[in-house]
Amino acid sequence: MGKSYERIDGRLRAFIEAQHIFFTATAPLDGGGTVNLSPKGLDGSFAVLDELTVAYLDFAGSNAETIAHLRENGRITLMWCAFDGPPKIVRVHGRGEPVFRDDARWAELMGYFPDIEPTLHGLRAIIVVTAEQIRDTCGYAVPFMTYDEDRPLHASRFARESDESLDVYFQKKEHIATSIDGLPGLPLPLPPLARAE
Repeated sequence: MGKSYERIDGRLRAFIEAQHIFFTATAPLDGGGTVNLSPKGLDGSFAVLDELTVAYLDFAGSNAETIAHLRENGRITLMWCAFDGPPKIVRVHGRGEPVFRDDARWAELMGYFPDIEPTLHGLRAIIVVTAEQIRDTCGYAVPFMTYDEDRPLHASRFARESDESLDVYFQKKEHIATSIDGLPGLPLPLPPLARAE
């Protein structure tokens, strides 16, 4: 039933962009390492950059496993499920890279996320993924669920942080600078967030 795609366009792109949540999966090269699976939400924090490239905003949190795994080996899978409408699951298997605040590409990439105010969420990186394989499957067992709205808790928690206090927060967390398996995670000290001119 599954189908492979050469690019992210047309109805496939429309489906991906309409979803309110997606999931990311990464793992270290060490076969005994910890596989990481993360939900990603917040409308406006995901963008299709071109037919083979997508990106999403990586916000403050208690871990940085995805960043650590991408820095080590670049492997990532993103998955979207249809929780309403016709059943469908889409996976993009590819190579990802964390782009940090002090990267020369930062300002251009932020242009893809016009509805997000970065200072409200402790934005720490932009994850850019180049698709190597794009597939869909039926999703017949995925339940119907309704979307009400984004939770306001993340913004209310991190909006009160300055770059300096956010860096202190990250320094205190056990698995931000270093992953669960001891891989380099988020580079600290956190570079300042560039202000719009």
